[in-house]
Amino acid sequence: MRPLVVCVVLCATVTAARAELPSAGESVIRAALTSGRPTVADFGARTCIPCKKMAPILAELNGELKGRGNVLFTDVRESPDLAERYHVQMIPTQIFFDIRGREVKRHMGFMEKSAILKELKALGMK
Repeated sequence: MRPLVVCVVLCATVTAARAELPSAGESVIRAALTSGRPTVADFGARTCIPCKKMAPILAELNGELKGRGNVLFTDVRESPDLAERYHVQMIPTQIFFDIRGREVKRHMGFMEKSAILKELKALGMK
């Protein structure tokens, strides 16, 4: 029975590791903010526990919202300059931008998928 448990844990770990967005740099963020679509930019780190919990949610939303909204992740350890530019004080931080690329809301800490969707819909996402 023990080998099966190890396999299940290992398989779950591999699946979770794949469910991550690449870290968005400045050009990707700029493109999203000028796309005319609402955007959520999550600033976190691959080693932060709440950030790890958010990774599959962000990846799922990214796939579901293609063409309707932008979902970004930036690893603050890889891009500390972006974290500073966007005044990130705690991770994870989700910053919501309207269709004009203006910041309209900020949330610090883990955020459920339904709450992210609610914010994006409030910004005009269909």
